[in-house]
Amino acid sequence: MDLTDQLEALNENRLYRALGIEILETRDGFASSRLTAPPEVCWPVPKRPHGGIVFTQVDTTMATCVMSMLDESQSLSTIGVDIQYTNPALGDFLVCEAWSTHRTKRMAFVRSETRSADGTLVALGQGTFRIFLQTHGVTAL
Repeated sequence: MDLTDQLEALNENRLYRALGIEILETRDGFASSRLTAPPEVCWPVPKRPHGGIVFTQVDTTMATCVMSMLDESQSLSTIGVDIQYTNPALGDFLVCEAWSTHRTKRMAFVRSETRSADGTLVALGQGTFRIFLQTHGVTAL
């Protein structure tokens, strides 16, 4: 599946649609997304998405970044994500950009920045992802 098809498939994901996450761009070692949070995921303050929703946007964007570097025989899983919330998530939307900092045969390391519509830094993230080889639908280590 090429990156355009992958992008379309990701944006059809029912979870991402329910949370208001849209992948904007994906290319070799980079991805970006937009979170336009519906009222149902804003708590305890209206128009401010819960931190868990921002975390999901960060994890999703970083995983998409790693996916952009894989071939069709490979898959991935999040090992760990660390996030620092630097400012309240205010505004009409949040944009997360993620880029690969290092990759080995079985691991990928990614960093991200999430900003509000006015450019205010909302969150910094870093993640570690495990790369798997898939053979006939079965994941192999």
